[in-house]
Amino acid sequence: MLRLSALMSGQPLYEYGRNRFWEIVPGALVWLTFVGAIVLSLTVPIVAIMMVILFYVYWLFRVTYYVVYLTTAWLQYRRTLRVDWQAKCQSLPGTSDIYHLIFLPTYQEELSILRATLKSLRRGGFPTQRLILVLAGEERDHERFSKNAQSILREYGTQFAKVYVTEHPANLLGEIPGKGSNLHWAGEQVALQLAKDFPDLVDEKIVVSSFDIDTIIHPQYFWYLTWLYCTVPEPTRSSYQPVALFSNTIWTAPAPVRIAAFGTTFWLMSELTRPERLWTFSSHSMPWKMLKDVGFWERNIVSEDSRIFLQAFLHYHGQYRVTPMFLPVSMDTVSGRSYWEALKALYRQQRRWAWGVEHLPVMVEHFRRDPLIPWQKKLKYVFNHMEGMFTWATAPILIFILGRLPLDVAAREGSALVQAAPFTLETIMQLAMVGVLVSGIFSLTILPHRPEKMRHTWWLVMILQWLLLPVTFILFGSLPAIDAQTRLMLGKYLGFNVTKKMR
Repeated sequence: MLRLSALMSGQPLYEYGRNRFWEIVPGALVWLTFVGAIVLSLTVPIVAIMMVILFYVYWLFRVTYYVVYLTTAWLQYRRTLRVDWQAKCQSLPGTSDIYHLIFLPTYQEELSILRATLKSLRRGGFPTQRLILVLAGEERDHERFSKNAQSILREYGTQFAKVYVTEHPANLLGEIPGKGSNLHWAGEQVALQLAKDFPDLVDEKIVVSSFDIDTIIHPQYFWYLTWLYCTVPEPTRSSYQPVALFSNTIWTAPAPVRIAAFGTTFWLMSELTRPERLWTFSSHSMPWKMLKDVGFWERNIVSEDSRIFLQAFLHYHGQYRVTPMFLPVSMDTVSGRSYWEALKALYRQQRRWAWGVEHLPVMVEHFRRDPLIPWQKKLKYVFNHMEGMFTWATAPILIFILGRLPLDVAAREGSALVQAAPFTLETIMQLAMVGVLVSGIFSLTILPHRPEKMRHTWWLVMILQWLLLPVTFILFGSLPAIDAQTRLMLGKYLGFNVTKKMR
């Protein structure tokens, strides 16, 4: 196992508590909205009703452009699946010089999970002599990881250009135990070893993929990624984001877990059609040169998958972007030994993703210091981040709960507005249901093959489950986001929660 001296890397972009005002702002806006909605409903319900109608109209607008962007992304996704990327890539000069460095951080996963991922890396015919693997384990899981690593080296050690094994030491100063600190350690160790094992391989010819350990890639993933890297302008100034499917265990997951999984996939797909606002998420790829320039992943944060984009964006003074990849990588849904455990795991996973709100004080602090980033770009990124986090936390509560309060309070008033409001809101929500309909239809098209043990009637279940959307929207959408933003507001900083992989 690699246990080399760590490279000197830059200081973290931000340390919790340094800019308390901007840590407080997101949670404060959420709670002021809820308190304001209740106070207005009880004191001036007419004003509250008008604001509710305006919010419903705004929500209908959001649903409309979500449907447009999702449909556009789905069509592009289907077109991309039909392309022979191997043939396109092999006909393009320079593609044979590109190597892929694949980081696979693991903690407490069983060997069967690792094997399934490595098997998927070999599919599609991409030359394995240009695939370099990094199995990144934790000292906290030393016994299990050592056994797994030995088995992987024995079975796959000669099937790739190189298989590196790193073990992240426990209790290092200035770290949060988790994926980011593990990747940081692995990146530093591999950088030293690559220079020895591949002395003629330049950084610009290496593309890194950071995959969750349960990631199953599309057979043409590396062909498509190589083609993009060789054709986009300034390839070392871009990350590469595939479609993230959470479908490995979708058929056996509880219905709320399935709805949340589809919701995450469709949100990302709609974002892929707007690359000017796209961040990296979950399993994705990026230039090795960029990783070395920014000092690898940060060690003291939870949202390392999106933070690495922000690190590059700030390092290059805003001249960094994300290139959409309309091919899928598939991962497991959250799971548990029981239905209740699976729901608790889903809540924790959503709260961890919502902890991406931690990027706001980082952006504000560094945008102030950097005159080279255009102010329009600064405003756009801050607004998009705040608006997305605010809507995530508040929209389900306002639509399904607080939106009814002023109507109930003003029920006895005979004004035309009060009498017409319920019908107006009902009509708007009926129109907004097109978003649910489109999501339900598209969800059937991205399902993996139905396991033989599952009856044909499960297709009906996959359709009817969308009736649970309002409940899921609140319990596993709004509440985890409120939880995360409130914790940041109060200075109760979140640690990394590992999603257990069970099949």
